[in-house]
Amino acid sequence: GKGKTMRKLVLRNGKIYVERGRFAQALYAEDGVIQAVGTEEEVLTAAGKRDGSGNGLDGAEIIDLEGRTVIPGINDSHMHLLNVGMDFATAPITGVSSVDEMVERVKEFVRQNPETAKQGIAGKGWNQDLFIGEKRMPGRYDLDRISTEVPVVLQRICGHVAAANSKAIELLGLDQKMRHVDGGTIETDENGMPTGIFTENAMELVNGLIPKYTLEDDKRMFLNAAEYAVAHGITSVQSNDVGNAFISRDDTFRMLHEIYDEGLCPLRYRHQACIQSLEEFRECVGNGEFKHGVYKDPKRLALGPLKLFKDGSLGGRTAAMRKEYQDDPGNRGVECITKEEMDEFCRLADAAGIQVVTHVIGDRAIEDVIESYEKVLHDGKNPLRHALIHCQITDREMMERIAGDDILICYQPIFLDYDMHVVTDRCGEELSSTSYAFGTAKKLGIHVSYGTDSPVEDCNPFPNLYSAVTRRDQKGWPEGGFFPEERVDIEDAVDAYTIGSAYNEFAEDFKGRLKPGYLADMAVLDTDIFTCRPEEIRTILPVMTIVDGQIVYRKTEE
Repeated sequence: GKGKTMRKLVLRNGKIYVERGRFAQALYAEDGVIQAVGTEEEVLTAAGKRDGSGNGLDGAEIIDLEGRTVIPGINDSHMHLLNVGMDFATAPITGVSSVDEMVERVKEFVRQNPETAKQGIAGKGWNQDLFIGEKRMPGRYDLDRISTEVPVVLQRICGHVAAANSKAIELLGLDQKMRHVDGGTIETDENGMPTGIFTENAMELVNGLIPKYTLEDDKRMFLNAAEYAVAHGITSVQSNDVGNAFISRDDTFRMLHEIYDEGLCPLRYRHQACIQSLEEFRECVGNGEFKHGVYKDPKRLALGPLKLFKDGSLGGRTAAMRKEYQDDPGNRGVECITKEEMDEFCRLADAAGIQVVTHVIGDRAIEDVIESYEKVLHDGKNPLRHALIHCQITDREMMERIAGDDILICYQPIFLDYDMHVVTDRCGEELSSTSYAFGTAKKLGIHVSYGTDSPVEDCNPFPNLYSAVTRRDQKGWPEGGFFPEERVDIEDAVDAYTIGSAYNEFAEDFKGRLKPGYLADMAVLDTDIFTCRPEEIRTILPVMTIVDGQIVYRKTEE
């Protein structure tokens, strides 16, 4: 033969999801591409015939699935992978119920991440209002129990208050000499000594003591996040890291090229590049990454769309609304970008053949962006597949317009988990009943993909699928589901997260299905997602994840 041995993979004795109502028992892949799917006999015969000698399974990896269910690899259509990794690198203190619990959690984090904690320990998320018992802010001596050797800086969830340990205060020399800070405070006790609480602009003093990340740190965090993703059945991400981190746009592009050139990342990755000024976008198209970026293996690493922000969030009442918020009269939210700018972004992108994806949550934001997209449709079609990310507050007419224009939607069903508790207060019953319209989108034939916007939500896809199928929160409320006519069934949900997400990145011909000619990316599940009770979907996990015909994750027996 070719002097190079073929990589061969056989899955047998399983329940392999092909498409609605169709399952197969076995699958054969060669060099990362599926060659045959069917009964065990059909697949083994096809595999044997392929090299003419009849012994086509020489050196093949043969996996007995023991009856387990296999779905195509999950493809998160909008997230921030580097930020997921950064979150893992800071102490997890959100939701702690006391100062003591917070101290214990951070000590445990230090035990597990000695490298990260060597020069300083950072975290964010405490909220004394949620403490059980004494509702006091943590102080320097509490944090000294974590470390007296390196600075410890733990921010309140709001980001306006930080607690620091004695080492931090010592490094700033504040026990000897107090400083005045404009627009911020360094709190002191009755003896004029710092308590460890710093507010507003004074936080910069203590935050500055925690070392900034190096490129190597960033790579390590990115790859930690990728490991977490494959352990949850994710094989592809469409990730907005460029223009969305503490790292410059060019450095982020460079870092991703290095990671993929060295073959370090198990995930397939497509950039969603955030560029908020027209100047920068012109530069990027005329003489930057969009012109000169070299993507040798776009099935592994691809450039992808321009990512824009049109409005804010529903929780913060900054989503741009057509009518004022019912629970905040006079407020219609925030517009991050004018219609004129949006039109110009779309015109430039259209001329350069670049897809545009835009963060839109309120109905006014969605309507405005639809209008901008309509100006660059070609004969009423949307060949560049411009998409709406989030697309939460909608009415029926708007959904029909999206369908008519063939505009794509990137939904995050898991957002309902929180939003269903506030959306009727914010927007009223009637508008809420047509929002998060997963069912309507399906009926209208809109191209829908699913993602998590992680780290806003955990990128684990299974709670997300549960949200789409039940429209209940993680505790099971409300009993019948929130506006249950907008639920989808499990096949629709899995399809949105696989072939739907592949469509969003022009990959639907070779990714997102377990069929011949498609990439051998898949997840073997510990539970049959198609027959289990809906509430069980939430806790499903993969026992194995396969990318490019290679096992990238195996669950180890507890």
